[in-house]
Amino acid sequence: MSLIELRHVTKTYRKGEHVVTPLADVTLDVEKAEFFVLVGPSGSGKTTLLNLIAAIDRPDSGSIRVGDVELGTSSSSRLADWRAEHVGYVFQQANLVPVLTAYENVELPLYLFGLSAAERHRRVALALEAVGLADRATHLPKQLSGGQEQRVAIARAIVADPEILVADEPTGNLDHESAEGVLELLSRLHLERKKTVVMVTHDPRAARFGTRRMVLDKGILREEAAAR
Repeated sequence: MSLIELRHVTKTYRKGEHVVTPLADVTLDVEKAEFFVLVGPSGSGKTTLLNLIAAIDRPDSGSIRVGDVELGTSSSSRLADWRAEHVGYVFQQANLVPVLTAYENVELPLYLFGLSAAERHRRVALALEAVGLADRATHLPKQLSGGQEQRVAIARAIVADPEILVADEPTGNLDHESAEGVLELLSRLHLERKKTVVMVTHDPRAARFGTRRMVLDKGILREEAAAR
């Protein structure tokens, strides 16, 4: 049984007088500990699919199951609890709180779990060490480079030890060197910590880090064409 299963998922939005269909009858399986990459042009529905997998949004039709949880039929409160425990989200922009240090930004998600200060400290220290920023714990976001900010965002995403990491164009705002560092970090988390990574990108260089790639275009999901 796959960790993530989508069956005949359709999602539509109304935009003025028009109905937009970012996803049309999508069926997809993602295995546990897989680094799955979804490629496609801007506006192709990649982020919509990511948000459905992360239980941020719901499909109009079809089913989405992650582990033993059916996302489409679960209550909003149950989904919020499930998401906090099982999903770490890495956005295109780091979205760090500017007045908080790197340590404090990473610590934020842990307040949802009622942990002791000592346990929060232990987890934050491990997360910052995992992304190579233990020596930047007291730095504010403005004192960090773009690549370091994104590493802090990844530390925040993994601090609760989620099973799944979803990454939405995580290198879109970074220079080549910083982007390579972030992608190598995601790859290491996948290989060493057995995280299931679902990443969307339109950058072919980023896509090569995945163990499997598919293309989403105009709401239709298909296998990536073999290179010639």
